[in-house]
Amino acid sequence: MCVGFQGTRSGRPVPLHVGTRRFGYFALVTVTWVGGIVRSSRRTRRMWRLRGLAGVTLTLTLSVSACTPADNPPPSSTAASAVASTPTVSATPSAAPAAPAASPAPAWPQAAAPGAQGDLAPGSDPSVLPGPIIIADKKNNRLVVVSPQGQVLWQWPQPGDLAAGQTFLIPDDVFFTPDGKGIIATEEDAFVITEIDIATRKIVWRYGTPGTHGSGPNQLWNPDDAMMLPDRTVIAADIKNCRLVDLSPTSPGPVWTLGTLGACAHNPPGRFGSPNGVFPLPNGHFLVTEINGSWVDEIDRTGHVYWSTHLPGVTYPSDSSQYKPGQYLTVGYTNPGQVVIFDASGTALWRWNPTSGDGKLSHPSLAEGLPNGDILLNDDDNHRVIVLDPVQNKIVWQYGHTGVAGSGPGYLNTPDGLDPVPPHSYADTVGTTQATPGFW
Repeated sequence: MCVGFQGTRSGRPVPLHVGTRRFGYFALVTVTWVGGIVRSSRRTRRMWRLRGLAGVTLTLTLSVSACTPADNPPPSSTAASAVASTPTVSATPSAAPAAPAASPAPAWPQAAAPGAQGDLAPGSDPSVLPGPIIIADKKNNRLVVVSPQGQVLWQWPQPGDLAAGQTFLIPDDVFFTPDGKGIIATEEDAFVITEIDIATRKIVWRYGTPGTHGSGPNQLWNPDDAMMLPDRTVIAADIKNCRLVDLSPTSPGPVWTLGTLGACAHNPPGRFGSPNGVFPLPNGHFLVTEINGSWVDEIDRTGHVYWSTHLPGVTYPSDSSQYKPGQYLTVGYTNPGQVVIFDASGTALWRWNPTSGDGKLSHPSLAEGLPNGDILLNDDDNHRVIVLDPVQNKIVWQYGHTGVAGSGPGYLNTPDGLDPVPPHSYADTVGTTQATPGFW
C-alpha cells in the first residue's frame, strides 16, 4: 500500500555479526543475515502490516499511487526526550460502550474430516504451528482458516452470509476479537472496517462508507490493521488521513485520534508519516509504524512517545509488532522483501532478505512471532503464507503455491493478513483478552 502521498514477534539475541550463508528451503536458499536468535524450544499494494509476543516463553490497494518519504528525514534514532514532550491528543476516550449481547462461544473451527487431504508445499512441518490460522485472502475476497496440515477448515463469506446490499471486498487484514467470538477485518481499499460474528456468520458492525474515502463521520481513507481492544473499541491506522483512530459502535466518529489530517510527516504524536500499523503492546502501549521515512514509535494513548527509531535498510516498513521483550519485528514491503528483528535503537538483530531462490519474498506485508520463536508471515505477491525458522534460517512451512495465484485448495491470491486462531491469536499474546486499568 502506499500512502502519505497525495491521494494509499523465546530467545536471546546473540552478538551481532554479519555474513552470508546458504541454508535449505526444504533444499537450499541464500540468506543474508545479521546476528541470530537462540530459543529454549526447537524448532500492505499493498503496502503495509505484523504481531507481538511478550513473556519469557510466549507472551508477543489496490494502491494506485506511490509513497513519498518526507523531504527532510529525521535523525536515525530519537530519544523520547527529544520527541514532543507535550503531546497533542485530539479527543479524550469516551467511556467504554456497553458490550452487545455476546453470541455463544463457538466450537470453532471444526476439525477437518477424517482423511481430508492437506495442501502444503513439500517439506512443510505442521508441528511448527500451534494451531490453525486465519488468512485474509485479499484478491479472492475471502477469509479462510487453514489447519497446520493445510486443510481448509472454514471460509467466509459463503452464500447467504451477506445481507442484501452488503459487500466484502479485498480484505487486507484480519484479527480475532479479544473474546475469540468475532473477527475484525480491514477492507483497506474499500475504506471500511468490518466485524463478523463467527457463530452467526453475519456482519454485526461496520465503520466506513464502502467505496468512499474521507475523514468525516463514518469515513476512513485506507484504514489498516484494525483490531479490537478490551473495551470493544477498535484501534486502527488511517493511512492517508495521516492519523490513528479509535472507533466505537456507539459513536458516528472516532472517540480518539492522534495525528493531523493531511500532514503525513514524521513528528509524533502530532504528525505521523502515513501510519500503517498501530499494534497494542503487552505493557499497554502501542507500536506505530510509519511508512514515510521508515519509522517505528512506541507511544501511549496520551500521546507520550517512549522511543522512536528509524529502521536501517528498510525503505517500506509494514505492521511492526513486539517479537519478545525488547525486540520487535517488521517486514519490508518491497521486492525483494525482507523480515527484520530489531531493537528500540534501530539495531538489526536478525534479517531475512534473500534476493533469489525460493526464499525470496515479494511484498510481504505482515509477520507475527509464534510461541516457539518461529515467524509466521504472508508473502503477498508470492501468493503464499510461510513460517520462517530464524535459528535454522529456513522456511519450515508453506501454504500456497509460490508465484501462482488461485482459489482452490492449496492456493491463495495475494494473502494480505493473518492471525493464529485462539488461544494463540494476537489478542491472546499481548493480553487484550482482559481489561487492564490504564492499558491501551
